[in-house]
Amino acid sequence: MKVGIIGAGAIANYILEKEKDHTYEVTSILVRDMEKYREISNKYHVTLYTDVQAFIDSGVDIVVEAATVEAVQAYVPQIIEQKDVVIISIGAFVDDAFTQEVTSIAEKNNRNIFLPSGSIGGLDLVQNVLATKNVEHVSLTTRKAAHTLVREPITEEKIAFQGSAREAIAVYPKNINISIALSLAGIGFDRTKVTMIADPHATKNTHTIEVEGAFGKASFTIENNPLPSNPSTSYLAAISVIGTLERQHGVIRIGQ
Repeated sequence: MKVGIIGAGAIANYILEKEKDHTYEVTSILVRDMEKYREISNKYHVTLYTDVQAFIDSGVDIVVEAATVEAVQAYVPQIIEQKDVVIISIGAFVDDAFTQEVTSIAEKNNRNIFLPSGSIGGLDLVQNVLATKNVEHVSLTTRKAAHTLVREPITEEKIAFQGSAREAIAVYPKNINISIALSLAGIGFDRTKVTMIADPHATKNTHTIEVEGAFGKASFTIENNPLPSNPSTSYLAAISVIGTLERQHGVIRIGQ
């Protein structure tokens, strides 16, 4: 399976680095500045593009967006007409009009949009529970290093935010991809409850998801290590993209 990537940052580099251990082959990368990323092209023997249509026509089977929300909005409507797309910057889907647009294009062209689970897990459970139409409660509690959530120095943990996922996205647009994924999988941005805790002693990001409905209750916690090559990127988020690519070949689908 030939893969094209939008962007050449930490996650793109991780996908390239791990290519030899998996069944996919990265052949094309869409960037804004070819000279800036020439070293990546030479190291991994991939072709760089600045023109989106030339990138689409380069023979890739699937495209991975590993750039920004702006890149999703700019390129995905055109790409999804011809290729399946894996999207990391899922903040684009907070915009209901954009979501409707790309969904309509994908359906019309028999294409798929894959949203990896990113830094959390359990989204299959949330989707399964939602299918019963009887979900009473979905919440996310995130604990992060204090300086990432509050400006003032603190010595004890503090609730930096408590409200709906939609409100959390407005307050912390760069810290909230997990809330977006959970909301899309579950009961939506307005009913999903989010608590963000600023912890001066935290060395890792911790996320606790709680779900309650007719099925019973579920609670699970994820403690994330950073990507070794880039401390600001979640290791699990990078892995989730590779997992999504690998599952394209599976005849037996688990957790669907």
